[in-house]
Amino acid sequence: MKNLKRFSVLTMLASVMVFGSACSGGEKSDVTASGNNESQNQLEGSVVIDGSGTVYPFMAKMAENYMTNEQENVSVEVSRAGTSAGFEKFLDKEGTDYNNASRQIKDEEKAKAEELGIEVKEMKVALDGITIVINKDNDWAKELTQQEVVDIFLASGGKKKWSDVRPDFPAEEIKTYGPNENHGTYEFMFEKILEEQPLVEGINLQQDYSTLVDLVSKDKNAIGFFGYGYYASNKDKLTAVNVDFGNGPVEPSLDTIKEDGDYAPFTRPVFTYLNVNHAKDKPEVLDYAIYTMENAQNVAKETGFAPLSDEDTKGTLEELNELK
Repeated sequence: MKNLKRFSVLTMLASVMVFGSACSGGEKSDVTASGNNESQNQLEGSVVIDGSGTVYPFMAKMAENYMTNEQENVSVEVSRAGTSAGFEKFLDKEGTDYNNASRQIKDEEKAKAEELGIEVKEMKVALDGITIVINKDNDWAKELTQQEVVDIFLASGGKKKWSDVRPDFPAEEIKTYGPNENHGTYEFMFEKILEEQPLVEGINLQQDYSTLVDLVSKDKNAIGFFGYGYYASNKDKLTAVNVDFGNGPVEPSLDTIKEDGDYAPFTRPVFTYLNVNHAKDKPEVLDYAIYTMENAQNVAKETGFAPLSDEDTKGTLEELNELK
């Protein structure tokens, strides 16, 4: 059926070209050129992506759009092992084409890439805000200071009950939740927000973000953290804590999540990393990279991320086009 469909389309184009020839030589030239360009731009093959669970919704939507609207004969597979686990799959002789990451590549990962002869291209795709979430029935902790958030998740914070945070809070045990060590979100929390001090003993760490949403939504005394996008798609189940960084409580949103904005202390860029060797060998891999940066701002907004500036996307696009 597919061959028959293509034959019908070619027949229709041939008819248009004959009609154009009868009317005008110029029109014939335009149609012929357009047909050739369309043929040259049709790609086949596969693109394999793994990594960050935080970046997953962004990249899954991007892949869907690409396969539907751009290259129907290219298969884009997106998985979510987590940033660190994804880098292990990416940094292999038979590795993935891309690794999504909610943190930057580490020095030891760069060294592994160099050892394997893999040229890596960092692509900053959006901005995310670490969002502190509580149960819908929690009506006492809707606003917390940055230090209170830190103390709740810090082993040395000494906040075992909500009343340890503030005397007027309930004398109930705090239940803490978050993503496990496979995720860049865990590493950002540990390294940037907690300044590499141990997380509170007994914190419930999970691989799957949907599991975290479910656990917090069912526990009145729960408090957890993950990327803004997972909160944005579960507002009916969770409440986001407004964090006071010193100038009054700030609600995480696409307007406040900026590297120089009101929510800056809990804001971070998110990335995908491209295997340049694969991009040079497989046109579909490079084409997908270019498509991603051309559409990053719109897809970010659709999937709970703050979009990059025009300057950020333009610079990366220029570098990718140089690989052609």
